[in-house]
Amino acid sequence: MIIEGKETIVKAGEGIIIPPNKPHSFKALEDNTVNIDFFTPASFDCNDHKQTSPFTKTAWDGKPMYAEVFATVDQAVGNITFTPNGDLVYSHHPFFSPTDRVVRYDTATKTAAPFPNKEWNTPRNTDDHYLSEVLGIRNDANSIIWMLDMGKRNHITPKIVGWNTYKNQLERIYYLTEPAIIKTSQPNDMVIDTKHGIFIIADEGIGNGGDGSKAALIIVDMKTGITKRLLEGHRTTLPENKPTIINNTPLAINNKPLLVGADGITADKDFEWLYYGPLNGSKIYRVRIDDLLDEQITASALDEKIQTYSSKPNNGGLSIDANGNLYLTAMETNSVAVILAKDKSVQQLTSDINLKWPDGISYNAADGYMYVSTAQVHLGAVFHNGENQAAAPYYIFRFKPIAEGVPFR
Repeated sequence: MIIEGKETIVKAGEGIIIPPNKPHSFKALEDNTVNIDFFTPASFDCNDHKQTSPFTKTAWDGKPMYAEVFATVDQAVGNITFTPNGDLVYSHHPFFSPTDRVVRYDTATKTAAPFPNKEWNTPRNTDDHYLSEVLGIRNDANSIIWMLDMGKRNHITPKIVGWNTYKNQLERIYYLTEPAIIKTSQPNDMVIDTKHGIFIIADEGIGNGGDGSKAALIIVDMKTGITKRLLEGHRTTLPENKPTIINNTPLAINNKPLLVGADGITADKDFEWLYYGPLNGSKIYRVRIDDLLDEQITASALDEKIQTYSSKPNNGGLSIDANGNLYLTAMETNSVAVILAKDKSVQQLTSDINLKWPDGISYNAADGYMYVSTAQVHLGAVFHNGENQAAAPYYIFRFKPIAEGVPFR
């Protein structure tokens, strides 16, 4: 048991009294054990990762649903993930150069603090064990929060930083180097594929003035750290000439529409299919992860394996539920859309006037809700002649998905 950060070993047959309203989590340290906890809504055996869920199934009638404001915060929120007990860990959107790159939001106290600590959010010249520029962030079944650090803000090597929330210590750093990373790389979001032992990263291709034409996917082997760049400039990673239009105004820099390549990315519950697409684009694509990892497959053969899955609006974040329905953040309409698995149709699921540039979307297995961030990226200074029009409050919304979500997506 971990109660307010203090670890206690409870042997088989013993019990422990947990004071009410005390943040806590626990792990079963042997296979085939059962976790019983009357206060924590979700738990799992840390060896088999079979997680119970508080999700309550109700049939969706096809009408837009209500998304509640879960939290009101004072900085733009990028992507969101979760600790085992359901606390939020999210990136402050790097577009606004935040002091604290990543924070943990305590759901009990409704307060945020630098994650994993202040030291990791403080750049320095002596080493690179700090967070420079984080947007992509995900958790996994081992209680590890993985943070994708683009590194550009402080001119350091991009990396993936894993922080073990159970042990409260650094798990591992994976460095992203050439040739997997190129001058225009902007590694944005990722899938943590624990079945194949890889990270799959979407590289938008707009770093350092890039135009998205070299957008790609990046594979990182969890065991060896070896990186591989795939599908650079491919039809499925390239942005289409489909500018982001908000309030009838195209999003542009120096009168040139901003076109962003590979962005939203997720995998189904069995890690069979990878779903992805460019931010500026009209299609979601999918490919079997086994095909993506086939060392013998030719570029043309891989191209033939990739399926055009469905249509979509311009979107940033992407998630999935256990039935294969895809959830995506539609910035242009202040909404979240769903692509139904049964017929591939695109439906507006929820919208709100305060969903200004909905960005990350993630499922919290602790409470059964899908969480959505708001970033107000379109109101940033670079799009308004140097005047930043983005302003607090920023909101974190949540809603119940139409089927049980997939943990860690």
